[in-house]
Amino acid sequence: MTEEGRGTPEAELSGHYIVCGGNALAHRLIEELLDQYEVPVVALVPDLAREHGPRIAGLEGLAAVVESGAVTEEALRSAGVDGAVGIALMDATDQENIHAALTAENRNHGIRIVLRVFNQRLGEHLEKLLPNCAALSASATAAPAFANGALGRPNSVQVGERYLYVAYGEDIRDNQVCLVADRIDPQDLSTMRVLPEGESRMAEYVELATRMSDESPIELGRPPLREPADRGQVAALQALTTEPPLPIPFRKRLRWWAQDVLRYFTSVRLRVVLSTAFAAVLLGTVVLWWHSGDLGWTVYYSLLDVAGAAQPDLPGQELLGSAWTRAAQVLITFCGITFVPVATAIAVEALASGRRGIPRSPGARTRDHVVVVGLGNVGTRVATVAHEAGVPVVCVERDPQARGIAAARALGLPVVMGEGPLAAQLTRARAKHARAVVAVTRDDAANLEAALEARAMRPEVRVVVRLFDDEFARRVYATLGNVASRSVSYLAAPAFAAALMGREVLGTLSVYRHVLLIAELAADEGSGLLGSNLRTIEEGGGVRVVAVRLARWPEEYQWSFADRARALEPGDRIVVAATRAGLARLIQ
Repeated sequence: MTEEGRGTPEAELSGHYIVCGGNALAHRLIEELLDQYEVPVVALVPDLAREHGPRIAGLEGLAAVVESGAVTEEALRSAGVDGAVGIALMDATDQENIHAALTAENRNHGIRIVLRVFNQRLGEHLEKLLPNCAALSASATAAPAFANGALGRPNSVQVGERYLYVAYGEDIRDNQVCLVADRIDPQDLSTMRVLPEGESRMAEYVELATRMSDESPIELGRPPLREPADRGQVAALQALTTEPPLPIPFRKRLRWWAQDVLRYFTSVRLRVVLSTAFAAVLLGTVVLWWHSGDLGWTVYYSLLDVAGAAQPDLPGQELLGSAWTRAAQVLITFCGITFVPVATAIAVEALASGRRGIPRSPGARTRDHVVVVGLGNVGTRVATVAHEAGVPVVCVERDPQARGIAAARALGLPVVMGEGPLAAQLTRARAKHARAVVAVTRDDAANLEAALEARAMRPEVRVVVRLFDDEFARRVYATLGNVASRSVSYLAAPAFAAALMGREVLGTLSVYRHVLLIAELAADEGSGLLGSNLRTIEEGGGVRVVAVRLARWPEEYQWSFADRARALEPGDRIVVAATRAGLARLIQ
């Protein structure tokens, strides 16, 4: 394989999209563009024999497949960048992707550029530099779904001052926005319908109200609704003015904080020495107080003894205390002397650990924590989200050079490192006492192994695994039951595809293995939305309009907009909840 690329298209291409990369995200993005948007795509793959290269090469409908070890100017020319409408850079490092983006811009000024970056701050600067560029992070898009699945709280997307999330069954409250799925059978998800076609908003409202209360509204002039059992479990989109909180008692948070501080400054042996010396000093103080009867004098002499400033009785002097008093002073003095080297050891240990760059190990009292297996881009984001929620986190990583090691050390998170059986590593991470285990390595088999080992240690533990293959994920869920599966590429690819088409996706929500996109679209000149009303927008299914921003009141989100027959005017914006196919239909 050479740097100039192989598989150059025989004819000059124009009006196509280029997807660079051979990983899972590039694979999903190409499928998204071909199946949902039906646009010509050229795949620029680093190696057709590795990772997802063979699957990409076998996709039907590709305009061309170009193989090149790096995204060089020659490789881009071979992929027809001069006539391309857009390019997506899904692989390589941030630096390499930025270099390729600048090269594409120089050859085709104004080309739509979407690149995957890990450093979101760097991506924001790049968007300001290039006029038609969007820098997205796949890990940042998908990590909240993994973290919230582990924490047992719904994943939410912020829209204005509200947070949208998906609620199921009995968790649906009176603040629902719309029905998003029905016929949900956790054991057979093939029957589930997401944003089904042909359901009126009034019917959805009556359906939800019927399930919520016996005193539900009755819609006159319509036949009775089918029994709820006929439609299975339902899911609804709900809105809150604050992000769904994580219910952790204050006492438990305080205990975690105290244990974490104690583990950070001392090791187990130092804690034993320190605790023994403190108990001895306390005992000596009690003896002094018992014999003197003066609390102020006792505290004064005890502090002097601890500091090593005790004045011994000289021969010939009148003895002021009993033998018990002098014995207590000797005990306090000797124990006080041990505090100085212990304090020195604590300082040296903290400084040495920081300079060696070695993260600390989990303590023996670590409980009710989240175990994150794999500190790649996604694992690092998941650990950060869980840590920011105030939950203890323990990380497991076999590669000592992984990017997330430094991030975990900066956050003060314990990390179990090194080669060895995964069961032994999970034991060191105290998975049997964990509230959840999140397996987010790049290997589906390793993630499944982590899930099975965690369940063997604690059957009731919540498990979230990263799986690429949908059929494999369905079988795992049907077999294991309490294991939730997520796919980074499946969650992120629709957002990247919409960005490549010039649309903004605010976030993604999971309805089991299905993706619900929350997007804001503008009714501009040349847009298919201009002149349409909310009823016609929702007619094809796969789309629900949840809020409207009128041009005359651009800062106000009008939820559940009442006038569904009003045609959208220039400058109006709508917020939609849509499936992948539904959003593609609106954008085209």
